[in-house]
Amino acid sequence: MANIRKIFSKIYDNYVEKIYRFIFFKVSSKEIAEDLTSETFLRGWKTFKNEKNNIENPPAFLYKIARNLVIDYYREKGKFQVVSAENTALIDPRTNLEEKMITNSDLEMVKKALFNLKDEYQEAIIWYYLDGLSISEIAKLLDSSRALKNLKEECNKFAQNSS
Repeated sequence: MANIRKIFSKIYDNYVEKIYRFIFFKVSSKEIAEDLTSETFLRGWKTFKNEKNNIENPPAFLYKIARNLVIDYYREKGKFQVVSAENTALIDPRTNLEEKMITNSDLEMVKKALFNLKDEYQEAIIWYYLDGLSISEIAKLLDSSRALKNLKEECNKFAQNSS
């Protein structure tokens, strides 16, 4: 049992920030994201200690738990799920004004394009660009690798409509 704890502790250390960020993007509340992150790892531990050999990809397993907890949260609250980049500092404050304007413009275009994507594609974008997951890891999480292609199409549509 001590070995299983050690393994899960490493998984926790490697993924707690990523799982938190993923949940935070979905709920836009620090407190709720912290609670759901804790619940994700609690449920993950309960399953992991009993079925360690049946879990092929522990990070994907944790993301699925987190995703389901977010869905349950919105069901309970009667809300719907929206990915918001409003509260996230994606721009380096040291950049000059012109760079900030260009980045803000690009970020606004991406946010509008993201809004038009299915939830699973929004999640794929977060996992790829913010959490650094590979496309094959994301495909395992979603059973799909088309999210990046669809985001590009949505950005192109938005850019064409803005001209």
